[in-house]
This record gives sequence, structure tokens and C-alpha cells, in this order.
Amino acid sequence: MIEQAKAHPTPQTDLGTEPRPVKFRGGGFTPKAGRYAGWLALLLVIGFWQLAGSAGWINPLFLPSPSAIAVAIYKLALSGALWNHLSVSIMRIGSGWILGTIAGVIVGFAIGLSSLARGVGITFISALFPIPKIALLPLLILWLGIGEQPKIATIALGVFFSTAISVYSGVDAVPRNLIRMAQSFNVPFHAIVRRVIWPGALPSILAGFRITASVALLLVVSAEMIGAEFGIGAFVLQAGNLMQTDQLLAGVVILSLFGLAVGRLINWLETRLLHWR
Repeated sequence: MIEQAKAHPTPQTDLGTEPRPVKFRGGGFTPKAGRYAGWLALLLVIGFWQLAGSAGWINPLFLPSPSAIAVAIYKLALSGALWNHLSVSIMRIGSGWILGTIAGVIVGFAIGLSSLARGVGITFISALFPIPKIALLPLLILWLGIGEQPKIATIALGVFFSTAISVYSGVDAVPRNLIRMAQSFNVPFHAIVRRVIWPGALPSILAGFRITASVALLLVVSAEMIGAEFGIGAFVLQAGNLMQTDQLLAGVVILSLFGLAVGRLINWLETRLLHWR
């Protein structure tokens, strides 16, 4: 009897035991980037790079040290050449990105909301999207003349296709039960687009903006290398032809910093516009 009592504790013994805490496991998959991890890793790479250059492990002709690149950027800033090249490139990127984004958003929503536009638009996008847009630059120069218009048009074309694809993909990803619910309450079409489809497609649209910003940066450098006197791409090409590798890498660093600034801007937009997530 005593052994049976030990094997089967009484309800009073069960009630007297303290509950064991269980770790909450329903927080969802929300990865967070460390605030300082990326910067520390970057500083370690730069420090090792500087050490290798100072110790003579790397020929400065092939890979200048970070201090030499910083000196080159400082001299370019003092001479004014940096601001001249940078302002021209920013003007081209901004103009082409805005034009391509506006057209891509309009066409993307048309494809996502209209069966006729979907049938026509997806066919043309599938046929034209794989074409390298920089290959069209000579043809655009023939059509638009030598000047800023061909370069801006090249950037706008590259941004347009990526934006249109991200927009209609975002519209397609909106849960249909939300749209049907709004229709069952007799909500007008424009209100459904503004209050249901637009917020639901916005994460995909902002992700497309992040991609198109990089596309615009790549295309402006390529276009300036082919046919431009001023701009970061033209400056990098000229420095490479003269084997001025410190200035060449100075231009590359400036492009990288510009990309980081654009990424920060899009992160700020996501924080402001997607606070409901």
C-alpha cells in the first residue's frame, strides 16, 4: 500500500507543487539585425586591409590602402571635382528613377487589377525585361540625341520593368478574402484599392524600390562609362585608364556610400509606412 501511494501521489500533493514556467514560443519569425555587429565587422576588414597595405603585403598599385583612398577622396572634395561628378550622377539617377517608378507603379496596378492589361502587359514585360537596358543606349542616343535624355531614359527603362513586376506581384499577394469582404459590404472600387490593395501591396512595392535603386545605380555608371564626360562612372573609367587605382577605388567607395544612404532612406520609409506590421 505504501509503494502504491508513492507511485500514485494524492491530489493534495499535486496541488501543492509549484507550476513550472514555460518559455513563450509564439513570437513569430522576426529577425533583427544587430546594431553594431555589421559596423564592427566592417571596421575589422578595413583594419586588416590597412595593416596589409602598411606592412607591404599588398602592392598599392593593385590595391591601395584605405588611408590612401581616404586621402584621394579628400583631395577630390577640395578640388570640387567630387561634387561636380556626384551632382551630375545624382541628377541622372533621380530623374530616371522617378520617371521609371511612376510608369512602373501605374502599369503594375493596371496589370494587377485589369484582366485586359494583364494579358497584354505581362506578355510585353516577359519579352522586354530580359534585354540588357544598357544595350539600348546606342539606339536611344540615335533617337534622342547626344545629351542627358538617353542616359535618363536608360535608367527609367531599367527601373520601370522591375517596379512593374514588384507592384503587380504585390497586388496578387493581397489576400482575396479581404477584397471579397470589402465587396460584400458594397465598398467602392477606388476605396478598396486605397484601403485594402495599396496597404497589402506596399511591402512588395518598397522591396521593389530597394532593387530599383540598385538597378539605377548600376545603369548610371554603365551609361556614364559609355558616353559621358562627367559623372561617377566617367570618373571611374578615366581613373582606370590612367591606372590611378586610389582614385578609382575612391569612386567605388563613393558609389557604395550612396547605396548605403539610399538603403537607409528606404528603411526609414518602411518604418513610417509599414508600422502596422
